Amino acid sequence: MSVIDHIFEKAKSAPQKVAFPEALNEKMMQAAYETGDEGYIYPVLVGNSEEINQAINERGYNPDVFEVVDIHDEDYQNSLIERYIALPYTRLKEKALRRRMQDPLQYAMVMQAVGDVNVSFAGIEYTTEDVLLAGQMIIGLKPGIATISSIGLCDIPELNGSEGTLLAVGDSAVCTNPNAEQLASIAISACDTVKTLLDWEPRCAMVSYSTLSSGQGELVDKVVEAVKIANEQRPDLKIDGEFQLDAAISPEIAAKKVKRESKVAGKANILIWPDLNVGNVAVKLIQILGHADAYGPMLQGFNKVICDCSRSAPVSELKGNIVISAVRSLGEK
Repeated sequence: MSVIDHIFEKAKSAPQKVAFPEALNEKMMQAAYETGDEGYIYPVLVGNSEEINQAINERGYNPDVFEVVDIHDEDYQNSLIERYIALPYTRLKEKALRRRMQDPLQYAMVMQAVGDVNVSFAGIEYTTEDVLLAGQMIIGLKPGIATISSIGLCDIPELNGSEGTLLAVGDSAVCTNPNAEQLASIAISACDTVKTLLDWEPRCAMVSYSTLSSGQGELVDKVVEAVKIANEQRPDLKIDGEFQLDAAISPEIAAKKVKRESKVAGKANILIWPDLNVGNVAVKLIQILGHADAYGPMLQGFNKVICDCSRSAPVSELKGNIVISAVRSLGEK
């Protein structure tokens, strides 16, 4: 069974409620319908109910698959606002929140914050910046997390790693040039994401052009400091470095280069890039030269699961990311 098959099976065992604030978008509605009709999620379409119901009928979908939430329903909106402003981490007062909830994306996230849905899924019409800013303001960051980031899952045919052909990598999409504290947050978030999604024991390597001071310079110092911070904040996690990539994933190379005990060296299942230059180039090399399938990016660091998908994503890819997001939410429970 492939990793995606396993994730889909897990989603079907306990379907989560996923809110779609881009409900009228044709691709998004189709992806929401198919994942709902196949039993992986409970899709919740958020927006103008009259327009949404008309689109459902015109496109020939079974309306019983969907739950439709009208952002103009005053009674429900008042209920959401009352429950949201009572949350301990809320940053918005009633007047500002009511104004923001005219937007379906922010309305969906308020629903998520109070627990009426499990996941907010967008990105076809909203920009990445829209999703990130709304998430920071309404959902908020997990305690101890200094930055939003992303993680991807690569299925690399020629890899013979600690998890077979699978390797988690990040951040390859969001945080451009993280400082040491941010880099530590990315590593911690990646470990939590992998554990909830795949049930792996995370072994996280923070990579560099240096292995344990074989190289010198500011770029190395940043990674060394990030490892220290991550270990101080989460001593329960296996996070180690700084390692060159080969020392991180190859037991033979690690035996030669890493002259101290390490629970990560040579058997890492997560790689943390030092910056987005490395991450972007590395993922494309993995995809093009390694003939790998890359799933994601999955946003991480928020109090709850938020997904920002690619605008160009086909329905099949949207469905995969919807199901992955649902399983992450299930794991975080």
